[in-house]
Amino acid sequence: MKFFSKAFSTFFGAGYFPVAPGTFASLITVLLYQFFLAKWGLFSYALLWLILFFLGVLSSAHFSRELHQQDPGQIVIDEVCGQWLALFFVPAAWTPVLLAFFLFRLFDIVKPYPIRKLESLPHGWGIMADDVLAGLYAGVLVHLYLIIK
Repeated sequence: MKFFSKAFSTFFGAGYFPVAPGTFASLITVLLYQFFLAKWGLFSYALLWLILFFLGVLSSAHFSRELHQQDPGQIVIDEVCGQWLALFFVPAAWTPVLLAFFLFRLFDIVKPYPIRKLESLPHGWGIMADDVLAGLYAGVLVHLYLIIK
């Protein structure tokens, strides 16, 4: 369990990137989406996102306890999950995909209400929930942009 929680919660080592590991993990997610995940159907995409979320809660809770930190910087599965949600049903074109990336990073860093409050949830729930809501905010704005453009 120790190896799995470390590997998964750091997104297979991306969390050890020396500069802005959360942004690096989000960028990897964008590239995976652009070249692979965007082709998936609704059911497959949503199911894999749910699995990613719940495994992220478990693995980040375990790894953060191991490190004796509430939300260690090495844990980036939350950024992957939030970015993935921001990209939900976004066309695989660079403009909306990059808009989803920048909006997600903005909301994840600034943490407008009530995103910051979610960080206080216990264990892996707090690690994951704030990024999921940041991803939801970003996704809604990207889809509004797509509707009005």
